Amino acid sequence: MRIDHLASLFPWDADAFALTTNYATAADRVAVNAGRVGYLPISHWHADALPPGVSPTPDVYLVPVSPPDVAGRCSFGTGAWFSPVYCRAACTVIGEVHEDFIRTGGDSWAPVERFRYLVTADQPTGTATTAPRTEEETAATEVICTLVAHELVRDRDTLQIGIGTVSSALGLYLDHRHDLGVQSEAITAGIPSLVRKGVVTGRHKVLHPGVVVGSFMTGLTPEDLAFVDGHPGFALYSFGTTDDVTVLVGERNLTAVNNALLVDLTGQVASEGIGTQLWSGVGGQTAFAIAAAYSPGGRAIFVLPSAHRTAEGLRSRIVPVLPPGTPVTLARGFVDHVVTEHGIATLGGKTLGQRVGELVAVAHPDFRTELRAEARRLYRC
Repeated sequence: MRIDHLASLFPWDADAFALTTNYATAADRVAVNAGRVGYLPISHWHADALPPGVSPTPDVYLVPVSPPDVAGRCSFGTGAWFSPVYCRAACTVIGEVHEDFIRTGGDSWAPVERFRYLVTADQPTGTATTAPRTEEETAATEVICTLVAHELVRDRDTLQIGIGTVSSALGLYLDHRHDLGVQSEAITAGIPSLVRKGVVTGRHKVLHPGVVVGSFMTGLTPEDLAFVDGHPGFALYSFGTTDDVTVLVGERNLTAVNNALLVDLTGQVASEGIGTQLWSGVGGQTAFAIAAAYSPGGRAIFVLPSAHRTAEGLRSRIVPVLPPGTPVTLARGFVDHVVTEHGIATLGGKTLGQRVGELVAVAHPDFRTELRAEARRLYRC
């Protein structure tokens, strides 16, 4: 039996099923790296379509939903993901009913008659989460998000915020901005509060003016969820719809802010894994960064702490070259800014030598001498 579970929220028995995912999580990361779960490296998405590599017409689709409302609509709660498309494509749809699921605008629902069976949930469903931050990461996140919020995000920008440990906190640092919009795959912590305060209005958006758009929500408090429930200013759509480059390029001032695991001295970004060991997946990073490049006034911003601590000691996350086997999530030509707790590296329009200088300046001080020496050896600059 084959099971496609994209961005799995719980582990499956990899010995009993043929498993496929496009995004390694804490639930299946070990199995993915052991080759027991098939990994799909998907970078491009299409509106109202399933990604390549998954079954286009599955026999059964299992999905958590709300009870039907008076119009007979069952909501997908805090995550549309690919559920709107799967509910149309699958031969049989089975819904697990959660009484506490919220309702939003968009296409995050299915008609009750589409379900063969509805069963009552006996425990809460999983939700998308970010990895907990260490004390060092928390300190770095505060500085990085402050830099991005005050130096790079502008009034009237339309934001995409990724779910990484640093980027997902950005919404908590934007209170001073005006008339922001959100056109994202993830609706992250702080965004409902910004809507309440009138900071996020969507007034200047091209796509869905006045509406916060995403495919799923993460990091929201119970108070946030109560505010979002039924609010006309929030809409969830299928992941392929929110991440379709051909749609996103129509937005103005699209500012994409995402996490990186490593960045090399020329600006190549690795966010999926290090070497051949996968940590997550492509998600929407590539799509939004490319769209930002074509959006009038758009920018692609990547954030990361300058170093991380391992059992072997402190390791720089700005590296001379990416380790062998490391997938390049975004090619350097699409990277406008890299931000660490030591500052902002501006790469757009810069030569290789200038890029090296920018990135060494934001690297951890303990590694700058070594990085400069390696830059001279590798790039002759």
